[in-house]
Amino acid sequence: MSDSSFMQLALAQAREAAAEGEVPVGAVVVRHGLVIATGRNAPIDGHDPTAHAEIVALRAAAQVLGNYRLDECELFVTLEPCAMCSGAMLQARLKRVVFGAPDPKAGAAGSVIDLFAQAQLNHQTQLHGGVLALESAALLQDFFRQRRTEQRETFRLSHPLRDDALRTPDAAFVGLPGYPWQANYLSDLPELAGLRMHYLDELEQGSGNQGLTYLCLHGCPTWSYLYRKMIPVFLQAGHRVVAPDLIGFGKSDKPKKDSFHTFSTHRQMLLELVANLDLQRIVLVVQDWGGLLGLTLPMVAPQRYKGLLVMNTLLACGDVPLPPGFLAWREMCAKHPDFDVARLLVRGNPQMSAEECAPYNAPFPDKGHRAALRAFPRRVPEFMDSDGAAVSRQAREFWQEQWTGQTLMAVGTADPVLGLPVMQALRASIRGAQDGPLMLLSQAGHFVPEHGAAIAAEAVRLFQ
Repeated sequence: MSDSSFMQLALAQAREAAAEGEVPVGAVVVRHGLVIATGRNAPIDGHDPTAHAEIVALRAAAQVLGNYRLDECELFVTLEPCAMCSGAMLQARLKRVVFGAPDPKAGAAGSVIDLFAQAQLNHQTQLHGGVLALESAALLQDFFRQRRTEQRETFRLSHPLRDDALRTPDAAFVGLPGYPWQANYLSDLPELAGLRMHYLDELEQGSGNQGLTYLCLHGCPTWSYLYRKMIPVFLQAGHRVVAPDLIGFGKSDKPKKDSFHTFSTHRQMLLELVANLDLQRIVLVVQDWGGLLGLTLPMVAPQRYKGLLVMNTLLACGDVPLPPGFLAWREMCAKHPDFDVARLLVRGNPQMSAEECAPYNAPFPDKGHRAALRAFPRRVPEFMDSDGAAVSRQAREFWQEQWTGQTLMAVGTADPVLGLPVMQALRASIRGAQDGPLMLLSQAGHFVPEHGAAIAAEAVRLFQ
């Protein structure tokens, strides 16, 4: 039998583990072309932290042979072994180890460390990875996707709504065009204090988690729906996409009081989200308030960030007057606090259908849900001592002097609020940006991601 055939047997063991509620990892031990033992993950059922599939299979093989030395044996396992299992394999004197999917968080056969490459050890075991890797990874991803679905339902039933907040009914988000992704929620971040934050966290089935993470931050008055034309492009290229709804927007909870919404509060929530999800190899994708907040994040943990995709936004540092177009927008919001969000999108995006624009109104069924829409225009830092101004100045210094990643700038030149002059000034303050690509979209206004498929394609080409 071939390596693939033996790995199929290991996958069968992994499926049995999944059926028992265990993480789906399976293993088989082969000697002289014959399977002599099998194993599947069982730490939960056995209350045994050592009951990984490989350990279970090694124990069974040792009993069959009446010897803890398994010199002539090969072990096939669906996931790259951890340090514990790798150590046991070397102690057993296995002839060869074959694994399926890599494990970037705990793999001890090359992903995190490589115990098999230590020349000081008195036994060397042959190693071969990547056999049926996609099938093995898909099994794991399906398992954890189902677990997240169950956890979301448990969360929905067990986390009450705060008395000082509102929650848009789920029915408002049913059947949105171009937005098929499952909802994820967090409420245990310190700054959330029990508020429920919604976010998308998507990865194409079978693509593994070896690519980039596109962190897409929306602005006001939009939500993660804004990125529905860019997300599929990122996913098809094998990358992960995380797109949160700021508190007060989208499917996230909506505090009733305008005063809740401050620059510092929302920034801290995003910092905690990135840390909680342990996002790595991030391409930061920002527009409008997504940039006001998002551009202040990388300086806290620059090792997490690899690229920047920036669309019509700014750093408001308090030492430069706010753009006239923004001041006009702020005045309009003050005079018409109940403005129709969908109609705003129609005006700036005549290519969009009414069915596409309507979901922008979905999060805000009445005045009580609109505190963020009223507050955000007034929260853009305007003066040196404005909340957020000092940290924005620190961020500007970071982008000017310390940023080492690649930058792609896409500008909707028809934007009357944060158009080309604002973006040119921002480009001049980002180290290396002037040597990078600049996409000028003459048909795009403020909401640039509504023209986002081509931008996303360019990002996939640039960021590797």
